Parts: sequence; C-alpha cells; structure tokens
Amino acid sequence: MRERQTQILDLIGEHKRITVLELAGLLKVSDVTIRKDLSILEEKGLLKREHGFATLPESDDVSTRLLFNYETKRRIAQKALETIKDGETIMIESGSCCALLAEEIVLNRRGVTIITNSVFITTFLRDKIGARIILLGGEYQNEAQVMVGPLIKKCAENFFVEKFFMGTDGFNERGAMGGDLMRAQAVRDMAESARQKIILTESKKFSQVGVVPLLTYREIDSIYTDEKISDEAIKNLESHSVKVLAA
Repeated sequence: MRERQTQILDLIGEHKRITVLELAGLLKVSDVTIRKDLSILEEKGLLKREHGFATLPESDDVSTRLLFNYETKRRIAQKALETIKDGETIMIESGSCCALLAEEIVLNRRGVTIITNSVFITTFLRDKIGARIILLGGEYQNEAQVMVGPLIKKCAENFFVEKFFMGTDGFNERGAMGGDLMRAQAVRDMAESARQKIILTESKKFSQVGVVPLLTYREIDSIYTDEKISDEAIKNLESHSVKVLAA
C-alpha cells in the first residue's frame, strides 16, 4: 500500500466522513488521483464511498479497525515479520494487526503457509500472488468475519506449528483478554497447536481490559507493540518472562 493511501486511511479515521476534494487538498494531489486511491481501498474493504465522499465502513469489523492507527499497526506487523522465514507454516487469528502481518508475509516471504480462522484475511489476500492459506472450519461470525465454535478445535488439532500470532482487546493482572466469548475460545483452541504464542497489539491496549480471558502471562512468549508502551507495562510483562518488542 502506498504511503498516500495510508494517509487517506488515517484522515478518514480522524474525520469519519471526508470529501474527495478535501482529501485532494490535504494531500496536495488531484481529485482524479484521490478517486483512484479510494477505488483501491474500497476494493480492499477498508472504506465506503458515497457520492463525493469517503466514509468509515458501517460495522465494527476488521476493515473498520484497520482504519484506526493504520501506520502504527503496519509497523508492528513489519516488526513481527522479522521472526518468520521462507517456507514456514504458521497460525494467525483474526485481528487488524494480524491481517497486516498476513499481508506482509505474502509480499515479503516465499512459501509460507498461513493457517487461520479469519475469513477476512483470506479475502484481504485474495489478489496476492503466493498466498497459501488454510481456513479452519466452524461457525461463521459475520460481524467479525471469523470462524468460531467447537469445529475450530477439531480442525486445529490436525496441525502443530512453531508460531501462533494473535491480537488482544486488553490486559488484566492475569494476562491477555478478549471481548467475545466464542472468538476467545477459538484463540485458546488454536494456541494449543503452537509452540510459541505471540501477541500483536497497539500499546493503548495495555490500559484497556477485556471481559473474556485469552491467555495467561505464563502462556505468552512475546508481544509486538509500538514504542509508546509504558515502562510500567514492560516491567510487568518482563516479570512474567514475556519478551517485549517495540516497533
């Protein structure tokens, strides 16, 4: 994705609804150029176009969450990519940082197989050459575009990988937390099929608390986040032997 397109996403995330002419003026390019960028981003499901306007998607799904702090999430994904080698098989669950990691993998690595429960990721990468994806079966959650339910566990049991990448909605004194019971269970089921459990998250999540447990600190191997993570959060994570890597 071009730098200008990431700037467009940031501006739409800030204004919620913005005209083509306003975008052209702020980015100092023609309205024709902006319309071309908007078409590309709309095809990816990252925004919605109205007559003369660009807006956020209506639902709180992955494509909507991608709009917020896009550049920060992309840096986190690029940092996490450093741990992935050509030819690996990995697991990735649904989430905006995870979706961007999947994109970085197919653009910058060869022969990597991605096992995921995210229908969004499979759609997000549909036009990328070299994307090899195994989609775990289960019950489809339309809002989150993700597969959940007991079939996830049965499908995941057929694999064992070195690395499992996941997101989180927050933390409490015990570990990482989620906001949806069925998605949280899917994460735990997938985590059982991986040696390393790796979280990708923005630093702001360390001041938020979810309602459903994901993994305890002792189950988490490392966390990729941004440079705004507090010293207190780092100290807490390292006290539980969690490796912290800031992008």
